Amino acid sequence: MIVVGGSASQGLSRAVASLPGFSLANMVTKRFPDTEYYVKINDDLKGEDVVIIQTTYPDPNIIELFILQDAVSRLDPGSITTVVPYFGYARQDKEFTNGEAVSARNMAKHIGLISNRILTIDIHNISIMDAFGDHARNITGMTEIGKFLASEGVDAILSPDAGSKDRASIAAGSAGCGWDFLEKTRIDGSTVEIKPKSLDVEGKTVAIVDDIIATGGTIIKASEQLREQGAKKVIAACTHGLYTGGAIPRLEGACDMLLSTDTLESSTSKISMASIIAEALN
Repeated sequence: MIVVGGSASQGLSRAVASLPGFSLANMVTKRFPDTEYYVKINDDLKGEDVVIIQTTYPDPNIIELFILQDAVSRLDPGSITTVVPYFGYARQDKEFTNGEAVSARNMAKHIGLISNRILTIDIHNISIMDAFGDHARNITGMTEIGKFLASEGVDAILSPDAGSKDRASIAAGSAGCGWDFLEKTRIDGSTVEIKPKSLDVEGKTVAIVDDIIATGGTIIKASEQLREQGAKKVIAACTHGLYTGGAIPRLEGACDMLLSTDTLESSTSKISMASIIAEALN
């Protein structure tokens, strides 16, 4: 398979292309003075199975993905698989108040137009997968996160709320430890309340796992609660390290370790999704 890597997923694309059965496309890309994107693919893709890998955050990367899809489709490939490591707009997955755009479904529909297959990773709401089309699949990074946490000697894995408990369960199964969840109530877009819950964390290394860490408010409050209950070490781990509003320094001040995968590439990307992407594609 030939990997066409978007600018938002360069490291991940190279990691996938380094695995057996994959190679990296020869491309020329640039931005015009007005910042519009240009791409030319120099390889002959006729009849080839092509994998486009591009995170769709922030906005310019969505446009880049559409242009990459067009460039690939014009070279008559055998198939096009679009891998969206982090799906931007995933959280606006329904009309919360009258008149709102359902951005997640709109973007998914357009991504699916030039794709034989779609692959997403820990999408925020699995119910929108049908908007991509008939051949979309979501995979989880929690197994790889669990393996990493096992190497850090984690004793228990928690999710910040009941809605994420399945992720904690998967990570814990991979790590070989117990799991639980915290009781969270969201007050507004930037304020959460975490109700105390009796957890056996005294003297233990505890990891809080979630699909996305954005402002970090939930994780910071959860870390404070765990320390009050005697946790020895608190690790924050997520698939998608969004880190809005200068979240990284605040999170590093509250937790002993902060880590994420390479779906969004940053200084905390200590876990690669390359192997699970390759497995899902084969």
